[in-house]
Amino acid sequence: MPGRTTTAVLACDPEVLDGVFPAEVLARLEQCATLADAEPLDDFSTPRAKEALAQVEVLVTSWGCPPIDVAVLAAAPRLRAVVHAAGSVKFHVGEEVFARGIVVSSAAEANARPVAEYTVAMCVLAAKRSFALARAYTAGEPQHSYSPDRSPSLDGATVGVIGASRTGRLVIGMLAAYRTRILVHDPYLGADEARELGVETVGLDELCRAADIVTVHAPEIPETRHLIDDRRLGLMRDGAVLINTARGSLVDTEALVRHCAEGRIDAVLDVTDPEPLPPGHPLLHLPNVVVTPHVAGSQGREVRRLGEYAVAEVERFLGGRELRGLVRPEQLARLA
Repeated sequence: MPGRTTTAVLACDPEVLDGVFPAEVLARLEQCATLADAEPLDDFSTPRAKEALAQVEVLVTSWGCPPIDVAVLAAAPRLRAVVHAAGSVKFHVGEEVFARGIVVSSAAEANARPVAEYTVAMCVLAAKRSFALARAYTAGEPQHSYSPDRSPSLDGATVGVIGASRTGRLVIGMLAAYRTRILVHDPYLGADEARELGVETVGLDELCRAADIVTVHAPEIPETRHLIDDRRLGLMRDGAVLINTARGSLVDTEALVRHCAEGRIDAVLDVTDPEPLPPGHPLLHLPNVVVTPHVAGSQGREVRRLGEYAVAEVERFLGGRELRGLVRPEQLARLA
């Protein structure tokens, strides 16, 4: 098989190894490459790591991989590819990697699906006011109404998607099963792509004003810090829902507390700023806010998808085929 003499090295937190690379996935990797070390590296400065780096041609990474800096690159003269079995590569891959001509791939596409599934599930539940009604019911205050004003649903709703990222596009596709109007704000989304997706592109302020549900899928970069600030939260219509599965810093937490405490808007937050929220934080106790502990991404049995995706990328790389998760240097500045 092509690449059978290629040397590969795993670099990640040892605790994630069995989940991301269960035995059958690891065996598949070993069919196309020789592992220089049976144990993953989580520190590139040790003698064991330096011995492995001297041989490595394909570095297969996941959560907990240390930064691949100039010193690491100097210790890995044969390195040709970094294949990441997780989402963002920006915490361990920098410009120096691309400057060496090393190919970089990410399994962000595989990680996007569970985030999109979580998002659409929350759209359905939040649009029905399920969380607030469940709390009221538990407190002995059953509330039920067939009025579209008192008990709305996702059917016929306007959903605003901030960021036509991998996750954002999956959300858009999944929402096709519902009779929703979809607005998208993304400065990089062209008119032709928008038509193909079947969405309307609008400015962010207009999206906030018009949407029943606003869902955030933009990257965490300096330009997006507090993208949803006090002013934009104020633009959201009464009864609107904010869903954030991207990064906590994209939303002004203090402003969100004020708007949700007034009962004017609801929020579903899988990410927060800070993360985790300190005990007793208002967002943890408001009846119209649901906070989950960063579980939208791959969890449990889902994480093996990341290992499978990465191994398939190694196979494609060694076979000279196009990579599905190819990361280009110009994308680095706006990666999640």
